[in-house]
Amino acid sequence: MSGDYDDLKRRMDGAIAAFKQDLASLRTGRASSNLLDAIQVEAYGTAMPINQVATVSVPEPRMISVSVWDKSMVSAVDRAIRESNLGFNPIVDGVNLRIPLPEPSEQRRKELVKISHTYAENARVAARHVRRDGMDFLKKAEKDGDISEDDLRKQSDQVQKLTDEIISTIDSLLSDKEAEIMQV
Repeated sequence: MSGDYDDLKRRMDGAIAAFKQDLASLRTGRASSNLLDAIQVEAYGTAMPINQVATVSVPEPRMISVSVWDKSMVSAVDRAIRESNLGFNPIVDGVNLRIPLPEPSEQRRKELVKISHTYAENARVAARHVRRDGMDFLKKAEKDGDISEDDLRKQSDQVQKLTDEIISTIDSLLSDKEAEIMQV
């Protein structure tokens, strides 16, 4: 079971990693280079992530700077940022784009909290799916006679304990992000 337990732990850690990535893409009052990660730029005939055509940095708490490597791509990057529905209006300055971040309104912050709760619930569901897979594996192993009923109960408790730890971590990350979003 140790190999299977390690696999379950790896899969649950993957759910947390995906949740962290989702949270990083949420716009709080502070600038973050992760805010632009989801933007795809039409470059050289294909869609590419923005970080493959430019360097994204945060020089100030309320400013994102994008330095485009190829001068001919500046307008494409500008267009991609404007069309991303993130509400950004970049200021073009040669091969650099400066994106000022306005203070989000109270209503927008509440919307972001709701979105973060949705991401958290998706992560919890993913962890529960992994737990279900582990429990199904254990029940099958017991039915096939590979493990005893006592081992089934002990290993089931171990899987449940791991699931509880993962969900607790998700809840902790959510409350931290919620506090960050609501901070004025």
